[in-house]
Amino acid sequence: MIPAVFDYVRAFSLSEAIGLLHDDPEGTKLVAGGHTLLPALKLRLASPSRLVDIGALSELRGIEISGGSIKIGALTTHAELLASESLHRELPVFREAARMIADPQVRNRGTIGGSLANADPAADWPAIVIALQAEIEIVGSSGKRRVPANDFFVDIFATVLEQDEVLAAIHVPRPEHGMRFTYRKIRHPASGFAVVGVAAGVRLQGGVVAAASLGITGAASHAFSSRAAVDFLTGKPLSPERIEEAAKLAAETTECLSDRYASAEYRANLIRTEVKRTLLALAS
Repeated sequence: MIPAVFDYVRAFSLSEAIGLLHDDPEGTKLVAGGHTLLPALKLRLASPSRLVDIGALSELRGIEISGGSIKIGALTTHAELLASESLHRELPVFREAARMIADPQVRNRGTIGGSLANADPAADWPAIVIALQAEIEIVGSSGKRRVPANDFFVDIFATVLEQDEVLAAIHVPRPEHGMRFTYRKIRHPASGFAVVGVAAGVRLQGGVVAAASLGITGAASHAFSSRAAVDFLTGKPLSPERIEEAAKLAAETTECLSDRYASAEYRANLIRTEVKRTLLALAS
């Protein structure tokens, strides 16, 4: 339980952190909350030659609500998302999800950016940002870019981030009037991670689904949206029969993970039941 030797550097600006990553992309790791990296260091699952602490970068913190979007800094903690009244008024799903994350110690130190960049296939925030159709702001030595959340996650613990890039912020479009979101999950009893978690959004107009979104985590190698289910729901009444069929589509079009805790078949069944329950909650 003793990490390998490494150098520690505290960055005082985002540009400094990017420069350090660019100088040694293979041997440098960023650390902020550290709730995933520190255990990995102790178990020697990760052995970087240098850690760059970005925890003090105020430019990566905070929640800004203006115009048609909401900007959340990457270093905003789960606890800050839980406590924000202004964010709760705009999107209550953030508080709903933050309450389900681990325990107070993790919520007080862990950050939304760290969770997204780590890309744990069972983390909560990936499903949320996908359902909200957010964009991920990435800054690196070659400049700044934005990536739709649904394109950001590519595999287990893998994203589109290049080795000299930093996840800087999350940009969420302010929801249209009548758009409602919710999140529910079946949680692992020890870790609190999602065995399967479903974030969904629906806007009804004249009894018909004018817009819908789904983000699913825990089931596959990375969080994803079920395009088949969303397309099936859009333009139709949100009846129990159509919800049942959408849930079935989401499960059937997913290649699920299998491990000692849950088989692929069990996870597929959880997708069906949790998509169904989430959509029924929104329909009511």
